[in-house]
Amino acid sequence: MKKLALLFASVVLLASCASNKELEALKTKHAQTKEELLAVKNNLTKCLVEKERYQEKSDLLQTTVNDLKKDKEKTLEQVGDLTVLTKGANDNIKETLAQLSKKDKYINKIREAASKKDSLNLVVAFHLKKELQDGIDDEDIEVNVEKTVVFISISDKLLFKSGSYTITDKASKVLEKVATVVNGQPQMDVMIEGHTDNTPISANSSLKDNWDLSVKRSTAIVRELQSKYGVAPERLIAAGRSSYVPLVENDTPANKSKNRRTKIIVMPKLGQFFDLLDQKVE
Repeated sequence: MKKLALLFASVVLLASCASNKELEALKTKHAQTKEELLAVKNNLTKCLVEKERYQEKSDLLQTTVNDLKKDKEKTLEQVGDLTVLTKGANDNIKETLAQLSKKDKYINKIREAASKKDSLNLVVAFHLKKELQDGIDDEDIEVNVEKTVVFISISDKLLFKSGSYTITDKASKVLEKVATVVNGQPQMDVMIEGHTDNTPISANSSLKDNWDLSVKRSTAIVRELQSKYGVAPERLIAAGRSSYVPLVENDTPANKSKNRRTKIIVMPKLGQFFDLLDQKVE
């Protein structure tokens, strides 16, 4: 009986020792598992944080990509507009160059015409001097070329008697030679311009003042050129300047004599000049 009780006590004791070891082992494993779980939780938390950070970066990059796409679209649109503008600008430049080319041709044409007029006037002046060689050395006659106009200035003492608009015989000879040259250049007009000094004339039934005298003297020469020497009347212009365009001061008898003069101006027809301006240059 004692042996059985002792055996039973030994078995219980052994069983108790085995249970304690297993319990300790379970506790140890539980602690390890708990630490591993904690480590896993920490790693999961880090992963979630990293994921959130990467998601923010991803969203930012997507926004950047979208903005770049919009910028690209705008750029392409602007390039398209620029292409249109450039084409328009090129067309405008071509048109401007074409207009400038036309203007250059137009200017050259006018210069050429002016050069021809200058040359023609030099010829007219040459022939006038040749025709007037008997009296050209006379200080009462001057022939000049200025720009596109020939000026023949004749002292009134050679053309008229004092205070009169009746042409002298000597003047008729000079006017005949002038008419010979003028009739040889039918494309040119002729203006007769009368000038007086500033001494008032004695008014009478035919003359009122120096205006009247200057105009009637120019008209007398116009009639002489037309009726005696066959100059076409549509080419003739009569003008009077009275005493208001003097060559020198009217302060001495000699100077007053210089201012009493008649100018015969041979010039291009204004109608031809305006026709030239109206011509279109292709």
